[in-house]
Amino acid sequence: VQLVESGGGSVQAGGSLRLSCAVSGYTYSTYSMGWFRQTPGKEREGVATIDSDGVISYADSVKGRFTISKDMDKNTLYLQMDRLKPEDTAMYYCAGYFGLLLPVHPLEDDFTYWGQGTQVTVSS
Repeated sequence: VQLVESGGGSVQAGGSLRLSCAVSGYTYSTYSMGWFRQTPGKEREGVATIDSDGVISYADSVKGRFTISKDMDKNTLYLQMDRLKPEDTAMYYCAGYFGLLLPVHPLEDDFTYWGQGTQVTVSS
């Protein structure tokens, strides 16, 4: 399984970006996927997750601003990020677990597959 993120970049505070994660090499109809982010010197934190049943969870820090979605006909996971803040600056990673569903609010260690990351920089 391969996950490849795209869509990162630099934006001013209040702006928007949409991240994409192209998924290849899996054949399971059951899965959990998510977005995580990490800044230098800090642990990676969960941003949003979604599973094949459509169950979604968000970190409190992004609720109401970020939207996770999937289009598995296109084998793609998305993260729409609106009203961005400087504290959203981080490397964003796509993660996946295939074959079974993870519990709601899955943790970083629950995921098996990871992308290489895409940088998001928000300036004030």
